Amino acid sequence: MLKKHSEFFLSLFFIFELFVLSFVWILSYYLRFTLELFIPPPNPVPLSTYLWYLIPLLLFWTISSRIFKLYRPRRISSGTHEITDIIKGVTTTLFIIVCFIYATRRFEFSRLAYLYFWIGSILALGIERTAIRNVLRNFRKRGYNLRFGLLIGSGGLVEKLLHAISDHPELGVGVNGILTFKREEINRSISGVPVIGFIDDLDDIIDRGKWDIVFIALPLEAHHHMDKVLKILMGRMLDIKIVPDVYEYIALKGGMDRINDIPMVSLQTSPLYGWNRVMKRSFDLTMATISLAILSPVFVVVGILIRITSRGPILYIQERVGMDGKTFSIYKFRTMETDAEKDSGPVWAKNEDPRKTNMGAFLRRFNLDELPQLFNVLKGEMSIVGPRPERPFFVKEFGNQVPQYMLRHRIKAGMTGWAQINGFRGNTSLEKRIEYDIFYIKNWSLLFDIKIIMMTLWRGFKNAY
Repeated sequence: MLKKHSEFFLSLFFIFELFVLSFVWILSYYLRFTLELFIPPPNPVPLSTYLWYLIPLLLFWTISSRIFKLYRPRRISSGTHEITDIIKGVTTTLFIIVCFIYATRRFEFSRLAYLYFWIGSILALGIERTAIRNVLRNFRKRGYNLRFGLLIGSGGLVEKLLHAISDHPELGVGVNGILTFKREEINRSISGVPVIGFIDDLDDIIDRGKWDIVFIALPLEAHHHMDKVLKILMGRMLDIKIVPDVYEYIALKGGMDRINDIPMVSLQTSPLYGWNRVMKRSFDLTMATISLAILSPVFVVVGILIRITSRGPILYIQERVGMDGKTFSIYKFRTMETDAEKDSGPVWAKNEDPRKTNMGAFLRRFNLDELPQLFNVLKGEMSIVGPRPERPFFVKEFGNQVPQYMLRHRIKAGMTGWAQINGFRGNTSLEKRIEYDIFYIKNWSLLFDIKIIMMTLWRGFKNAY
């Protein structure tokens, strides 16, 4: 019954979004030819012609939405992924309709109208889906629209999954029973959910119960049961979710890869590949160029002050370790006396460091010594946001001492970072700094970068010396 209700709801959802796209298509016409925004319109195309092309538009949307699976159930999925799929679907639909119009037209359609439709469709569908998602979550929190789950597994992985599900009542998933392969767990409960039988009882329990979704959370030592479990479940009207026992070993932003039809779980991979890498690089170039244009007078003034207050070069160039463990020369305004480490060798900077010049103390207090790294960003050696780069001497030392330390080199080093704005910089807890760096890599997004930049400008670095 729940399946039928779900299919009926998705059908209504699809029909409603056809009306949304139709409205945006007509709105784009009026914005271009009636309101005359920005640029005077060309000879107007009759509205009736726009309406005729609405039919193939909706047909192409139907095809694109199927390709990108925009109407699959998303009870357990990311809203960000849904917005990404919307952008892909709208872009593909618009590309096809533009090709179709140019192949059949006898007049000039406005390219600005296409742009209005593209932006308007993404905004309208995104807002509409977000609103519906929030409404459904509120209903599920109140106990409506629930789906009932059976969990197959044992041990700590089962407990962690149950806790994760209970932490998110908005998913509307309730686990009512557990099947185990351990006799000592029979007639017990795990996190309040009863263990109702063995894996060997799966066929009978599936037939007797009213299940909507099955979670398979078998530990590595029980994976020999997987073949039997899947043979029983395959072909039944159930959603099947497999929780791999290797998830605890996923150090960075793990994901699913595929070679032909063979899926592979990635345990350690950078989130910055494909379009993500292009977006971050474009963002870095834009920010660095604008910052250098605005701050060029500051560079001149600081350079002059360094020159007249102490002997030595204006810039301090030092070898650091960046992405993939490759070294590069980092640029900073010089804040210490020349040859400050000649006798001591590489050491941490510290508060009230006697090696600092008077001008250097001022620059470090306001982090102005870091500004020349904008040139490292332009060269592609650094990013605006990322883990702070260390010298090879310390990288070798820390790599042997701290687990996962080298993972911070899976992305470009940054001028500022999540660890730095939370106070972990310089001679502070190395373990906490790595924890914050890994969190940043796992959760990277452009919005996260912008948040860190805003927090850097607002709060400045802590423990800077």
